[in-house]
Amino acid sequence: IALMAVAAWVTVPFGPVPFTLQTLAVMFVLFALPAKQALVAIGGYIVLGGLGLPVFSSFKGGLAALMGPTGGFIVGFFVAALVAIGAAALLKRTPLFASEEKKSFFGTHIAAGVLARNLVMGVVFLAVLYVFGWAWLMIAGHLSAEAAFAAAVAPFVVIDVLKMIAAVLVAQAVSAVVSR
Repeated sequence: IALMAVAAWVTVPFGPVPFTLQTLAVMFVLFALPAKQALVAIGGYIVLGGLGLPVFSSFKGGLAALMGPTGGFIVGFFVAALVAIGAAALLKRTPLFASEEKKSFFGTHIAAGVLARNLVMGVVFLAVLYVFGWAWLMIAGHLSAEAAFAAAVAPFVVIDVLKMIAAVLVAQAVSAVVSR
């Protein structure tokens, strides 16, 4: 929870939706922790912010932050994590995504199945997050679909994919160190 809060405070103004490291931290939690622990951490983060602790971007907290135009992305973290974890559970049953064969990647040995599963989880997470946040921004921000997409999704796709890859690799590196 602390990692997500600190990452949210790293903010670069970028239109109605700021650029933060929050998404990187949430994805790291999703990839590094077991499913239930990840959901508890993400849910706890949202609850603490909703109660008023300044854990969201720009040191915001409270129901106004959750219910405002960008609140859909915050609430969407939990929804997207839930869907991504469900997708990962389904993928784990297939040979490609269950493989324990280790591959060397940037000096770290990573199980190929875990890497593939986390990458797919990341794509699913981002897709659900974008749809949820985009729809919320249209409603709460009184924007057209095109305006909301242009403000809150299009500028972030490349940046978020890079954050996803970084989160997957860092989570795998941490996992490798912890399992020694």
